[in-house]
Amino acid sequence: MGPDSTMTAANLPLHDIHLPTPISWWPPAPGWWILSGLLLLIPIFLWGLCRFRQRRLMRRIALKKLEKLADFSETELLTALSRLLRQAAITHFPRQDCAGLSGQDWLKFLDRPFHDHPFTTGIGRCLSDAPYRPEVQIDTVALINLCHRWLKKLPPQNFSRRRKQ
Repeated sequence: MGPDSTMTAANLPLHDIHLPTPISWWPPAPGWWILSGLLLLIPIFLWGLCRFRQRRLMRRIALKKLEKLADFSETELLTALSRLLRQAAITHFPRQDCAGLSGQDWLKFLDRPFHDHPFTTGIGRCLSDAPYRPEVQIDTVALINLCHRWLKKLPPQNFSRRRKQ
C-alpha cells in the first residue's frame, strides 16, 4: 500500500455537510391556500343558502296552506283562496301595487306571470265575485291547480324592500 494508506478520516480533505436553509412558513404551500380559501367560502355559501331558503319561506308556507284548502266547501274555498292569494301578493310585492286592487284589476294583477290570462278569461275569474254569491259551481281542482301555479311563480321575498316600507 502506498503512502496514502495511512490517512485517517481526520486528515482527509473533506468539507462539512451543509444542510439546506430551513423551510420558511411564508409563502404557504398550495394546499394551505386552498384550505384557507375554502374556510372563507364555506361561511359565505352557508349565508347565501340560508338567505335563499328564507326568501322562499313565505312561498312554501302559502303552498302548504293551499294543500289544506282542498277539503273546504266551494264557497269557503273561494273565500280562503282569495285571502291566501291576497296575503301572498302583499308579502311578495309592494303593498301599494296590490293591496287596494279588486275585481278586474285584481284579476289582471294575478295574470301578470301568465301569457294565457287564466284569471281574467279562465277558471280564475270566479275569484272576483264568487265569494259573494250564495251558490257557486266551479271546478275546484282546476282552480286550486291555477292558484298553485301562481304561488310557484311568486318572486323571492325581498326583505330589504319590506323594511323600507
